[in-house]
Amino acid sequence: MKADIQAALFDLDGVVLDTESQYSRFWGAIGQEFHPEVPDFGDRIKGQTLTQIYDAWFCGQAERQADITRRLDAFEAQMGYPYIAGAEAYIRRLNEAGIPLAIVTSSNQAKMRNVLAVHPELKQLFQRILTSEDFTASKPDPDCYLQGAQVLGVKPSDCVVFEDSLNGLKAGRAAGCYVVGLATTNPADVIAPLADCVVADFTQLT
Repeated sequence: MKADIQAALFDLDGVVLDTESQYSRFWGAIGQEFHPEVPDFGDRIKGQTLTQIYDAWFCGQAERQADITRRLDAFEAQMGYPYIAGAEAYIRRLNEAGIPLAIVTSSNQAKMRNVLAVHPELKQLFQRILTSEDFTASKPDPDCYLQGAQVLGVKPSDCVVFEDSLNGLKAGRAAGCYVVGLATTNPADVIAPLADCVVADFTQLT
């Protein structure tokens, strides 16, 4: 991995937390119910904010959006939030090395409250936690990672981005960051063209 990194930006689901398989089940069921003509619906929306999903797939359907939001809130309140293999130890090593860190996630603040209830240590391990409410555009737009670099006071080119989704990898690259792709959600050969480095999980990083 690039040696002169000054800050690190982490996506949340599928990178810090091993939650993507749970979301795949939820959004896969939503897709089967409302968009059966799109068999890969759950994969298409990965890395996108809820607003972006609604604008693209449920535009003008206020009641349906409200129903999905209620179901998603209930799902996130009971789902598990285990760490990706090696993630916590790696993040603590970066802290010990004095490297500033930020979470940059498409999840909203309500979801983060659920996460922090389980992992309050994230507030100490990361200098900033940026959620969907902080961005004007969703991944694959680079806005989120440009803001992540800005709040940590470094240039995007001096940041490493850790991502798993195709939209997230594209966002990190468009921001001009060094991109590490985790093959936790997509196969390594699929994400390799969008990443500077590909690993299975954090146990492969020093």
